[in-house]
Amino acid sequence: MHQKHSPAFRHRCEHQAAKRAARNINTINKSGDAYGRISQHPILNIPKRREVVFTWNGKKLRGYHGEMLAAALFANGIRVFGHHHKDRSPQGIFCANGQCSQCLVIVDNLPVKACVTPLKQGMIVKSVDGLPQLPEDDKERRTRKIPTLSVDVLIIGGGPAGLSAAIELGKLGIETLVIDDKQLLGGKLVLQTHKFFGTVEDSYAGTRGFEIAKILEKELSRFDSVDTWVNATAVGVFSDRIVGVVRGKKYIKIKPHKLLIATGAREKMLSFPGNTLPGVYGAGAFQTLVNRDLVKCFRKILIVGGGNVGLIAGYHAIQAGMIVVAVVEAMPYVSGYRVHADKLKRLGVPIYTGHTVGYAEGKDNVESVTIAALDKKCRIIAGTYKTFSVDTVLIAVGLAEVNEFYLKAKQWGMDVFCAGDAQEIAEASSAMFTGKIEAFKIARSLGVRAGKMPGDWRKKAMVLKSKPGPVMKRKHPVLEHGVFPVFHCHQMVPCNPCASVCPAGAIKLQPDDITGLPYLVDPNACTGCGSCVAVCPGLSMTLVDYREDPDHPLITLPYEILRERVEIGSKVPVTDTDGAILGYFPVQKVITRKKYPGTLLVQVLADRSVASAAMGIRVQDTFVEPRELYEKAPQPDEAIVCRCERVPAGEIRKVIRSGVRDMNQIKAITRAGMGACGSKTCRPLIWQIFKEEGVDLRTVTDRVDRPLFVEVPAGVLAGNHQRKQK
Repeated sequence: MHQKHSPAFRHRCEHQAAKRAARNINTINKSGDAYGRISQHPILNIPKRREVVFTWNGKKLRGYHGEMLAAALFANGIRVFGHHHKDRSPQGIFCANGQCSQCLVIVDNLPVKACVTPLKQGMIVKSVDGLPQLPEDDKERRTRKIPTLSVDVLIIGGGPAGLSAAIELGKLGIETLVIDDKQLLGGKLVLQTHKFFGTVEDSYAGTRGFEIAKILEKELSRFDSVDTWVNATAVGVFSDRIVGVVRGKKYIKIKPHKLLIATGAREKMLSFPGNTLPGVYGAGAFQTLVNRDLVKCFRKILIVGGGNVGLIAGYHAIQAGMIVVAVVEAMPYVSGYRVHADKLKRLGVPIYTGHTVGYAEGKDNVESVTIAALDKKCRIIAGTYKTFSVDTVLIAVGLAEVNEFYLKAKQWGMDVFCAGDAQEIAEASSAMFTGKIEAFKIARSLGVRAGKMPGDWRKKAMVLKSKPGPVMKRKHPVLEHGVFPVFHCHQMVPCNPCASVCPAGAIKLQPDDITGLPYLVDPNACTGCGSCVAVCPGLSMTLVDYREDPDHPLITLPYEILRERVEIGSKVPVTDTDGAILGYFPVQKVITRKKYPGTLLVQVLADRSVASAAMGIRVQDTFVEPRELYEKAPQPDEAIVCRCERVPAGEIRKVIRSGVRDMNQIKAITRAGMGACGSKTCRPLIWQIFKEEGVDLRTVTDRVDRPLFVEVPAGVLAGNHQRKQK
């Protein structure tokens, strides 16, 4: 059994941890420069790319051909792309997804979004200070007739839901077109380096997100009836039941018989002073820059939101060599999977539950962020302010459905379906099943004989989107002989890889479904192969082997950070589930499994007394200490609600208190929602202000949507093309 160590022993361990702090930082930072490229990663391969030269405000810089311009600027240490015309506030990346215009720059005399503009040799790039000046009309351009393409099924969105639906339609030979606005299919799967939960059999549990994207794309390529367009943006759904699409620089009208919306979700934002400083991002923007673009654009990060998105982003940050100073969660408990939180705690990241962000400060970028504790009514408790020195604040406080196309298509009477996060926010594994289900409905509506839908599809979709169960206490095994796995998962979530891969059939789930907790059927059946440790998505399994030395058992720990930290012969700080250091033990062996690349099995010789409690290896010590701040509550009215037009919360509150109950009137008075993003960020924040002011939301008139959901150059809509030079 695990025995408690004396205070003196724990003090020695913490003292040793402090001494190692500086060395640990250096080890972590080997993955790249302070700001620059990620040169090595424990999961991702670093591709070879063609280098090009471009200029930024007259200065020559280097980047890679085809990467997004924003990534190239960040890799060169440039995080401010311009200044707002209203108040000179610094502007930079916000969504990294092409949905806002915070990253506007001038490229070859044209205003473009840096986050969706591929870099080319010789580009002349300038910052925007004030309003961009549009170029004069080119009289050498001519209009052309816009083609209309008819298709049986159009799927907008090539993520897990859209691809899964297309695969089912492809099996039935139904003519299908999938369009996606990114360079690669897969949606957010492309950004995920962690292993997924769910079932091995039909939702690829134990496989990393970017690998699942490749699997789905490969399967889809088998079907001749399905076509896919990347770099194709749906910009509007119109009353004549036409979907407008910009593919490259061409505008195409598509008339589908059936329309499936699988556009995913966008991140919600928080309103607090300093929330628009460069350095405040959504977790999706962060993962795009780090996991897709391989740019190390941050040093020290504080994460707001203890759901799965925030916890996973923190893990990705450490994998890429960054320092996560803390995770802040307003609820009194972590709302994401407990195993995701445990991974961070074992690595050395503190989690502050019952706290919120107060405000961020800095000149041209975030330099510090202040948090505070909350009471039971979610009010800030006086005297609890703490400030961290950071350069990045990641906001991960939930997602909202991207369903504008679905609602507009319904308004025009189109036969439209919805799947994935656009239907309901859930895990990617659930999105795959909702895609399959909607594909079956589409096939049936087309009169195609699709047979009977598998009866367990709906059930599995519901299970996979279910909330995590309560955290339960589990006793460590009393066994001190032989070899056996130790289960450190304490929460019922949909996950069965360990039971699926055990060659001896020694692991079962209780209760007997995919949300059950694993247990060992027969201790004598375990062969010590370690497959369960390698496949576990939560890295919540270890293997204890007493066969060689009963007093110093060999413990196999899962590890996915840089290998330099666990060289053979080195002593590593081994922690329990909560991140407490149990001691420093020598590494005996580091195993890599071809079937489970990226997850190292680190074997250490440990004391018998800590064998069952040992869970992970700390790589980041708590060396970033918050300092107490003067007792002054932030002024929430200063917080910017409309980023595009720089409208603060106080201005909107004033209008609401005057009796205005129409979002369109608020827009006319304050300009909130009039910016380039089309109120994608400020709209939900304004609804929240109505709620905070005690207004019955049923009395509020929602704003009228624009015909186009994405900005499009007028010339593209007109079918302009440039006359060839003689």
